[in-house]
Amino acid sequence: MAAESSAYNTALTLPVLPLDDEVVLPGMVVPLDLSDAEVRAAVEAAQAAARAEPGKPRVLLVPRIDGTYAATGVLGTVEQVGRLSDGDPGALIRGRSRVRIGAGTTGPGAALWIEGTVIEESVPDPVPGSVTDLVKEYKALATSWLKKRGAWQVVDRVQQIEDVSALADNSGYSPFLTTAQKVGLLETSDPVARLRLATEQLREHLAEQDVAESIAKDVQEGVDKQQREFLLRRQLEAVRRELRELNGESEGEESDDYRARVEAADLPENVREAALKEVEKLERASDQSPEGSWIRTWLDTVLELPWNEHTEDAYDIQGAKAVLDAEHAGLDDVKERITEYLAVRKRRADRGLGVVGGRRGGAVLALVGPPGVGKTSLGESVAHAMGRKFVRVALGGVRDEAEIRGHRRTYVGALPGRIVRAVKEAGSMNPVVLLDEIDKVGSDFRGDPAAALLEVLDPAQNHTFRDHYLEVELDLSDVVFLATANVLEAIPEALLDRMELVRLDGYTEDEKVVIARDHLLPRQLERAGLAEGEVAIDESALRKLAGEYTREAGVRNLERSLARLLRKVAAQHELGDRSLPFSVTDADLRELIGRPHHVPESAQDPAERRTAVPGVATGLAVTGAGGDVLYVEASLADPETGAAGLTLTGQLGDVMKESAQIALSFLRSHGAELELPVADLKDRGVHIHFPAGAVPKDGPSAGITMTTALASLLSGRLVRTDVAMTGEVSLTGRVLPIGGVKQKLLAAHRAGITTVVIPKRNEADLDDVPAEVLERLEVHPVTDVRQVLELALAAAEVPVTAAA
Repeated sequence: MAAESSAYNTALTLPVLPLDDEVVLPGMVVPLDLSDAEVRAAVEAAQAAARAEPGKPRVLLVPRIDGTYAATGVLGTVEQVGRLSDGDPGALIRGRSRVRIGAGTTGPGAALWIEGTVIEESVPDPVPGSVTDLVKEYKALATSWLKKRGAWQVVDRVQQIEDVSALADNSGYSPFLTTAQKVGLLETSDPVARLRLATEQLREHLAEQDVAESIAKDVQEGVDKQQREFLLRRQLEAVRRELRELNGESEGEESDDYRARVEAADLPENVREAALKEVEKLERASDQSPEGSWIRTWLDTVLELPWNEHTEDAYDIQGAKAVLDAEHAGLDDVKERITEYLAVRKRRADRGLGVVGGRRGGAVLALVGPPGVGKTSLGESVAHAMGRKFVRVALGGVRDEAEIRGHRRTYVGALPGRIVRAVKEAGSMNPVVLLDEIDKVGSDFRGDPAAALLEVLDPAQNHTFRDHYLEVELDLSDVVFLATANVLEAIPEALLDRMELVRLDGYTEDEKVVIARDHLLPRQLERAGLAEGEVAIDESALRKLAGEYTREAGVRNLERSLARLLRKVAAQHELGDRSLPFSVTDADLRELIGRPHHVPESAQDPAERRTAVPGVATGLAVTGAGGDVLYVEASLADPETGAAGLTLTGQLGDVMKESAQIALSFLRSHGAELELPVADLKDRGVHIHFPAGAVPKDGPSAGITMTTALASLLSGRLVRTDVAMTGEVSLTGRVLPIGGVKQKLLAAHRAGITTVVIPKRNEADLDDVPAEVLERLEVHPVTDVRQVLELALAAAEVPVTAAA
């Protein structure tokens, strides 16, 4: 395109028409109000000058920003003078070309005259491809913007503009450009640069407009959804209102219903205040807010808790004792403790001492004993005897601390802890809560549940127990907690210190017979579909079942044997092989359920007994299943093998290995005194083995048993079959005390042992052993190993060399 030449002289002297905060670009046609004194003065001066020269009146349009004139103006011609649309006088002025403003001068009229120079603009001919692409981009952007505004008639006009300078100046009509941006376009003399600037400004505006439209669309969609939901909820409320009126129900909002329920409920003052605060939050929360559902769940939980509900304790002490005796045989320690507790509660209630310092007289008992002795069922009997509600909480395998103390309400699906749920389930604030298998509680990254139980089981703290979900104080001081465990060592020391320990060490054979006759047999008769008189089991058969078919501390296997026996009889009757009624004797057991599994050593043939050879002694041990009999075997290696030293087998712990070293050292140092050929111990290897090698064993109580086995091996004297022993040995031969005497004596009694050797310092523990067991056992308290050997070793029958 050829360079466009101006129609006017390059140097001009023109009246100034100031534009306050407005900008006119070349090519633009704008109406101006002549009521403004400066505008009128400039137009009149231009008209006066035009009378002397041919052509239209000319003015210099100069932007004035904050009272300061721009450095570049626009030469404008007054196209027409007349009236504007509002009736005021006005002038229509067309911008022609850019003018660089020079010095001021004088002229006719009241206007300010300025000398200026027309800025020549040129575009290379031919137009480069980049400029052509820029023109196309600008036209595309301008067309898009105009279409969005609905200015379809302007689209064609923009598309017809081919001049680069005119196309760039056409952006001066854009209402979205600021005054500063328009001044920038005015002062850019290069048409290509000006078009590039206009394109960039238009592109940025379209991008902002797209974002604004997207936001507006999202907002509109959200508003529409809220309005639709609001309308539907209003319709739902109207339908519910009509249904309530149809059914004759009173009308009320949900939040008002919760407020009424809280005010009507019998709540403690601090709980009432917390509940009312939550009701206020519910009233302020919107229907679609998730917080509303959390608050409703929390309020339901609080209102369902029995805050002031207490069951009356049955203070019939004789009746409670009769209930315990009727439902459980044995377990005298627990029965005495419950009877003492009820007696104290009765006396305190009679004297008005029910609550002291905010705390009531609850109890925390730990029932520790082997499986099957009735720890869990004892909890129901205690609740029955006291007239209280009973709740069982299984803790086996629990590893999450929140299971005890509850979850924070901020979590999705939050629930109160098991203690709060147990109280809620019981429906009273003073139930009997059985914490079953408390020794099976574990810990991992979710916390330690045993640590969370410290406050629950502390009588000095649990009257202000605070669950993480409820976040209000809950009084647990009137709850009777019974915790059951199989292994005492697995309970953390701090937790065990808060509980009163009651040991259940298993049943004697007589107690098992009574339990089987009075409790197990009636239950299994019913389960087998047999009437009470159709099958009878003699006491001799029950005793043989307890002694030879099952050897355990509890009665679970005994009940299984009874069930198997009754199923066998019922099946034979249905097949026509046996008529009812039928009485089972001990002679019928082998035919019905097979041979016995636990024949006592004393009942076996002398040649088949384990102690039939020198070097085998009978010890006593305590396992997780109660007391048990433990055999110790010793042997000497052949001198020709050269394998000297001590070998231990049977999965022994460090303490038991040390006991074996002590026993060997004692015999080496006191062999001459004991008349033992200890010279063989120097060159020959000693091997001590504990059968049942797959079972780990540890502890010091097998010390005298290992000493006796080695002495029997060296002397060639057999260990008496009817003798069992337990006790720790020292290097000087002293017999030191051990634990678990009651369980060990019960195990000896079950195994048919008649003589038991225990440490002298454990003699006081015999008070805990049932009288019928002590009557059948000959117990020898000893202080020295020499006494043990005198009691345990029989007269020599085998030469020493043969024994070795």
